[in-house]
Amino acid sequence: MDEKFDHKDAWITLTILSSLALIAMYGETMLIPAIPILVNNFKIPYNTSSWILTAYLIAGAVMTPIVGKLSDIHGKKKILIIVMLIYSIGTFFGGISPNIYMMIFSRIIQGIGLSMFPVAFAIIREKFPAEKLAIGQGIFTAVFAGGAIVGLGLGSTIIEYFSWHMTFLSIVPLLIILLIVVIKLIHIKSEKLIKNPENAIDIKGTIILIILVTSFLVALTLLPNYVSKHKYIDLIIIMISFILTIVLLPVFIIFQKNTEMPLINLQLLKDTILLPTNILIMTIGMSIFIIYQSIPIMIQSPSPLGFGDGPVGAARIQLPFMITSFIISILSGFFISKIGNIKPTIIGCIINVIGFFLLYINHSTELTITIELAIIAVGLSFAEIGAFNISLVYAPIHLSGTALGITMLLFLIGMSLGPTISGIYMESFKSIYTGAVESFPSSFAYEMIFLTATIISIFSVLLTIIVTKKINPTTSTRSIS
Repeated sequence: MDEKFDHKDAWITLTILSSLALIAMYGETMLIPAIPILVNNFKIPYNTSSWILTAYLIAGAVMTPIVGKLSDIHGKKKILIIVMLIYSIGTFFGGISPNIYMMIFSRIIQGIGLSMFPVAFAIIREKFPAEKLAIGQGIFTAVFAGGAIVGLGLGSTIIEYFSWHMTFLSIVPLLIILLIVVIKLIHIKSEKLIKNPENAIDIKGTIILIILVTSFLVALTLLPNYVSKHKYIDLIIIMISFILTIVLLPVFIIFQKNTEMPLINLQLLKDTILLPTNILIMTIGMSIFIIYQSIPIMIQSPSPLGFGDGPVGAARIQLPFMITSFIISILSGFFISKIGNIKPTIIGCIINVIGFFLLYINHSTELTITIELAIIAVGLSFAEIGAFNISLVYAPIHLSGTALGITMLLFLIGMSLGPTISGIYMESFKSIYTGAVESFPSSFAYEMIFLTATIISIFSVLLTIIVTKKINPTTSTRSIS
């Protein structure tokens, strides 16, 4: 593949796609400080405000495998352009939303746009040879952390001096410029597309998958709220959603087995390398969002249940985590290109175990937490880059969009599971400090959260060992029909 490697074209493509990741993550991180203001502006309860984030995540999870499949049928560049346009429209409507209903609708549209990232990963794979793929992938992934750093730094300032509307509207011109750049400068010379595209999308399977994933994630989202409020309407919705999930899963599998062009290739889903790798990626998503959910609440809860700090203090403690993630993500790409993807992955998972265990046994000071989060950032970055690289390398190139769609779906489900785990512990174990009326998560809740994260990390190590045993020098080029 080296003789076909166009160095300049590959790096131009990587720069453009990384800019897209930077802008998207910048916009999402900027939105987080605006949540309390949106609660006041829209006159909504906090549990309703959670749908501002959840609607985006659910739509992304549902559409990711579908868009991945479409990119294998119609071409990656074409689908990327369409999805970027959809994301831009959703971002614009978010900026002009007069009420919570339009806001949630705009977030659903943006969530559809979230599915552009597995397509971007697939394009990077098209451009880089195997020995340089990890470098490109590492830089692309690092930019997500870079976008979070920029968002944390500018988000509060823009909201304070302008308005929350600008967290959306300031991004729209950048997205339009980037869309034009993608059209003009990204070129994919040859793609092996799926034949007979008019019969390639399984409509029934698509509808079942949408209902299946949505019902599962809705149930996960409402579960912590029911634990705290004990509203029977929430319990009814949760039970119906879980029943739908249980019933529709075998139905979906049967449909995929019996259709000529399945939406999700079951051979990919049960592949002996990709299956444990995808589950590993899901556990990494869980670990990342356990931190995002629990640490800000711990820092901002009043002493002695927390540290009594504000949003700026919470950002200060998390900023080293994100900076470390940014640096290590870039470096891990170079390491993987030199020593392969297995060693960094297992090293990262072991570091995760150490970091979360240290967080479990000692989270008594802000400095201690900051240091332990930096350790976890090293582990998560190595593990994430390594695992995604395994998925990129060992998926058949003509099904790369479909395979990465499945990978991103499980990653997003992991992201949904992380806050659910934290939320259940924090709502189940609460305390009221002296002289207060409102209750806050107890120290035992955080101990259980960090212990669970440690156990998840140990499971990640076992998954990496399983992947290691399945990989051999002859498996890098495989045929999966």
